[in-house]
Amino acid sequence: MSSCSTSEKPASAGCGCGSAVAFDGASPAYRRALSAVIVINVVGFVVVAVGSWFADSAALAANTLDFAADAATYALSLWVIGKSVRVRSGAALIKSGSLALMATGILGLAIWRAVTGASPEGGAISGLGLFGAAANLLAALLLVRFRDGDANVRSVWLCTRNDLIQCLAVAATGLAVTVTGSRWPDLIVGVLLAAVFFRSAWLITAQATNERRSAANERKFVTHSPNSLTRV
Repeated sequence: MSSCSTSEKPASAGCGCGSAVAFDGASPAYRRALSAVIVINVVGFVVVAVGSWFADSAALAANTLDFAADAATYALSLWVIGKSVRVRSGAALIKSGSLALMATGILGLAIWRAVTGASPEGGAISGLGLFGAAANLLAALLLVRFRDGDANVRSVWLCTRNDLIQCLAVAATGLAVTVTGSRWPDLIVGVLLAAVFFRSAWLITAQATNERRSAANERKFVTHSPNSLTRV
């Protein structure tokens, strides 16, 4: 990790000690913002979990899992700040894996509901979807200035942005269920959300893998360049 990667500036920038480095989250401002976002996700998980149980909704179940996974993986992101590229990219890969697992679970739930489920409560879905959207909007506002960075930082922003879109889709789903009196809008959105999670998992994995490869190449360069001032 470059010794100048602790700059307060969230965007990638050169710092006079080698090639440009990606912001790794090692700033007090980012730590405070991420800590607040973790609290938001814990509160969101509790509220939406209770609501999804009573509403019997696949879309809300997806939202519940997302709040829980975000709280856990964002805590991991906070813990790895300032550590090596390998550790930080490893945390990003864990988040990618959790997204893929959630996508699989959501898809399975949607298929199961298609066979056995009854129509969910549209009003509850819309209300809790709007609650989730408000929570994720607040989180996005806290993180927007840190949207560029390494795989660990970038994954936090991508997850938060996608969550906001997801919650708005859930709210729209509740309206569609109410208007049509059918469970199919809920099930369709569940499948679409699974697709969004799979795509985010792929993007995070690709960036983390590239960062690991770049770090390995830089270590080789440092090994053969004793006068280099860059640390990985």
